[in-house]
Amino acid sequence: MVHQPGLPDVAEILLQSNELEWRPKSLEGVHEKMLWRDDATGASIALIRFEKGAGIPQPHSHASNQFMFCLYGKYEYTSTGLTLVQGSFYCNPKGLVHGPTRAHEETVVVEVYDGPHYPQKPDWYTDERDAH
Repeated sequence: MVHQPGLPDVAEILLQSNELEWRPKSLEGVHEKMLWRDDATGASIALIRFEKGAGIPQPHSHASNQFMFCLYGKYEYTSTGLTLVQGSFYCNPKGLVHGPTRAHEETVVVEVYDGPHYPQKPDWYTDERDAH
């Protein structure tokens, strides 16, 4: 690594996501592979897998901007009909109420937050890690 004046010291990260185990979240049918997280800001990048029929049960908003890229599957925001399929990119601005959602088939998305996920832990999560 070569340090450039004026830029922070950083180290490269290389993960083989296929070698990481899926961590079941406390919401049934939802699993996570955390790829990167900044504990100071709450920003993160993760793979999220929804089993067929799984989803987020209630309308909600986020404390930061949320971005998702669908690797495969079919994932619907049921109140609006907005549906992610393979290759879809979704941007949800901070504070916008959206959801509930449902996966019509097994779905994997890359999910990115540029800050903390929620203003407070949603009721549907019992594990604090699931809300960060």
